[in-house]
Amino acid sequence: MTSIPLIGEAVAVAAEPRLAGAKIGVVTFPGTLDDRDAARAVRLAGATAVPLWHADTELGDVDAVIIPGGFSYGDYLRAGAISRFAPLMTKIIDAANSDAKLPVLGICNGFQILTESHLLPGSMIKNDHLKFICRDQTLRVENANTAWTLDYADGQEIVVPLKNQDGQYIADEKTLDALEAEGRVVFRYVGFNPNGSRRDIAGISNAAGNVVGLMPHPEHAVEVGFGPESLDGIGGSDTDGLGFFTSVLNKIVGGDK
Repeated sequence: MTSIPLIGEAVAVAAEPRLAGAKIGVVTFPGTLDDRDAARAVRLAGATAVPLWHADTELGDVDAVIIPGGFSYGDYLRAGAISRFAPLMTKIIDAANSDAKLPVLGICNGFQILTESHLLPGSMIKNDHLKFICRDQTLRVENANTAWTLDYADGQEIVVPLKNQDGQYIADEKTLDALEAEGRVVFRYVGFNPNGSRRDIAGISNAAGNVVGLMPHPEHAVEVGFGPESLDGIGGSDTDGLGFFTSVLNKIVGGDK
C-alpha cells in the first residue's frame, strides 16, 4: 500500500536518478519569506536544496541559485536595493556573468534584487493600483529556451499564485523593444495585468538565458492538491510551477533542448 507523506515531508514527484546529484542553492535575506517553499520545490523536483545565507562569502559547489520572494530588509529604500549589496550577491553576480553562466532564478523579491543588481534590466515599482495583490495568475510562456523554462512550450499557458505590492515592471521604450526583439520576455500576464507592468511583462531573462526573474511564485504550484488547478478554464495542473525546477535540473545534467 502506498504510504501518505507526513505534513512537511517533501516527496520528489518528478525525480530521476540522473538528477539526484544536483545542488540548488536557496538564498535567505533578513525578511525573506519563501525560502522554505523554494527549497521544497527543489526537493520535489528531485535535487538537493542547499541553504545559503546573504552574508556568506562563498557559493560553494551549487549548480544553480534561487533568490526567493519576501520583503528583504523590509523593502526599505526600494525593494531589493539593500540586498543587492549583500556579500553573497557579489558571488552570484560574478558566477552568473562567468563563462560557466550559473543559472539564477529570482522570484518576486528575487526579481527585484536581480534588477537592482543589474543582472536584469529595468526596475520594479509600486503596483499601479497602489495595493498589495494576491491571486492566482495566468501566464503565457513566451520563451521556453531559458535554463528555467526548458520543460515548457512556447505559448503554453500556466497558472501560478502571485502576491506583491512592488510588482510593476518598468523600463524605457528602447529597453522594452530590445527585450521583445531578443526574445527575452519569458512570461507575460494573460487576461489581467495585476500590477500595470509594461507590455504585460511578468518575467524576463538576460541575453544568455541563464538568469530569469519573474513576479509570480511557481514554488507555490508544485504539489497536487496544493496549487491552482485552473483559472477561467486556463491551466490544467496545480503543479504548473514545477517545470521551473525540473527545467534547471535537466539543464544541469545536460538534457536541455
